[in-house]
Amino acid sequence: MAITYNNLYLDIRQIFKQASMEAYTLEAREIVCYAAGKTRSELLRDGQLYVPVDVEKQARELVRRHLAGEPVAYLIGEWEFYGLPLDISESVLIPRSDTEVLVERALPLIQSLGACRVLDLCAGSGCIGLAVAAHAPQARVVLGELSEGAVRICRQNIRRNNLGGRVTVLKMDALEKPARVLGEFDCILSNPPYIPRADIRTLDTSVKDYEPLMALDGGTDGLDFYRSICDLWRTALTPGGSLFFEVGIGESEHVERLMMQNGFGDLDVVPDTMEIPRVVCGRLYNEI
Repeated sequence: MAITYNNLYLDIRQIFKQASMEAYTLEAREIVCYAAGKTRSELLRDGQLYVPVDVEKQARELVRRHLAGEPVAYLIGEWEFYGLPLDISESVLIPRSDTEVLVERALPLIQSLGACRVLDLCAGSGCIGLAVAAHAPQARVVLGELSEGAVRICRQNIRRNNLGGRVTVLKMDALEKPARVLGEFDCILSNPPYIPRADIRTLDTSVKDYEPLMALDGGTDGLDFYRSICDLWRTALTPGGSLFFEVGIGESEHVERLMMQNGFGDLDVVPDTMEIPRVVCGRLYNEI
């Protein structure tokens, strides 16, 4: 029986809602748009048109796979972060709204600096650094990543958002001391791997079975990358430079302590929309 685009969207939305999926409205829309090859505005425009059989079949198959645990972002190969369209693959974490809190906190400072250098360390898809570059036009941004697959996605997203003149991607390991040729940065932003290793097996199927382990595993206590960045990467900051971290649940106090031990002051902790401490930041004042 023929079905309109609007009714297909509403049907899928209801299926996801009944499955207790948090972003059921967004995910239903993205699946229908992808299957139909339409933008959001085109889907709205064509809502009363009938869906071709092959398009409905593809959409229903995507629904089946998503209900089995496969994230929509990986199914359609893209996602949005801070208003930017991004290519996504299973080599990178899916950008989340929690991470937008880090961008919101860092942007006013970066914008106030004018011409400056910013490093997005453990960049993944490049979402943080690209959002900063898009909203701070005088900043020059480096996306630092170890994964070859993630580096490729960063390059694609730089091109996709026409930021090639101000953003570059370099392969680097956050657990190693930075090379001197990198120079100094006014800000380092990082959403590093922070899940304690033993906790990974308890994560939702959509995370543990699909998102890259390399981007999740923060070591025995989840703090390996925070230790390394606070200790080794402060040498890549200008005096008075700022460090911004996204942190996991229950980690903010530990990260604050690590930052203080490594010469950072003016520490601030920012909650996400659920009032969970999500960002820890501070300025580098003292040599150790």
